[in-house]
Amino acid sequence: MLGLFKKKALAAFGAILLTAGSGPALIGAAPIKLADNVKPKVDTLGSWKRFHSVHGKCMISLPESPEHVKQMMPFPEQGYSLRYDVYLSAHEEKAVYMMLIAQYPPFINESHAEMSLESFLNGLVTQNHDNQLIFADLVNVQGHKALDFFVKSKGIYFKGRAIMAENSLYLLAMECDANNYLEGNYNHFIESFELVK
Repeated sequence: MLGLFKKKALAAFGAILLTAGSGPALIGAAPIKLADNVKPKVDTLGSWKRFHSVHGKCMISLPESPEHVKQMMPFPEQGYSLRYDVYLSAHEEKAVYMMLIAQYPPFINESHAEMSLESFLNGLVTQNHDNQLIFADLVNVQGHKALDFFVKSKGIYFKGRAIMAENSLYLLAMECDANNYLEGNYNHFIESFELVK
């Protein structure tokens, strides 16, 4: 399951690159790796840890201290670089939670939020012909446009929220086998996200 999640994370990053105006050829450029030794924990929300990301200025609750991957993707033809940070946290080897923060240049901002979120979702869904979109809803998170989505592929759930705030895109996502899905854990994860000053 963790291997599938790494592929989904790459696909999500590819969808973000599509949103930024690049092509899908860069999807393989994101080296996302999970730790091999994931220690099981008791299935209680009280054991989750509050995590503060300096880049992106946000907080979220995660089941374990996250693994962090960061990279700058230069786009010399467009004259800017895209910075992204990915935080991955496994829960009892049954589910993986991810927060990805993509920081765009200042000229890409919330004025195109709805279009950017829809482009992100289209890129994510069409990346694999087995992906089936269960639902997608535009919502408001702390005054910013966001998109809740639920994608299913061969018994694997990929559920999350993408938020466009100023020139940053925040992707919060969970992946697990359908049999391991815990609505309470997912809701706690999503509702714990907070943009901070």
